[in-house]
Amino acid sequence: MDNFLCIAPDVRLGQNVKLAKFINLDGCTVGDNTKIGAFVEIQKNAAVGKNCKISSHSFICEGVTIEDEVFIGHGVMFINDLYPRATSAGGELQTEADWKVQQTFVGKGASIGSGATILANITIGANALVGAGSVVTLGS
Repeated sequence: MDNFLCIAPDVRLGQNVKLAKFINLDGCTVGDNTKIGAFVEIQKNAAVGKNCKISSHSFICEGVTIEDEVFIGHGVMFINDLYPRATSAGGELQTEADWKVQQTFVGKGASIGSGATILANITIGANALVGAGSVVTLGS
């Protein structure tokens, strides 16, 4: 693509996907007609549906599934680890082998306001509205 996009070769992009500059996509799937803003990271094994809008500075981590027609506001952060730690019991830096990814699901047509944080192992229902600045600790 160009020097300001970091898109791994295993990323699957649908038709008419619009990508801003300064994004990082790795091993994810993005559906048709979805728009991804600047400074967005979408990690491996995450999926974004069709006709979505992912606003700038958002982070979609491994294990997140976003259905069709979802709006993600600016600076929305998803978290996929219930018990984050830097080191293992032996004192070494943790690797992927030291933790289990927790799944998070965002239903069709949901809207998540700017600055929201979505904790691990959450389900946000279809057409739900998550207010700006919210911290979601329980799903619906």
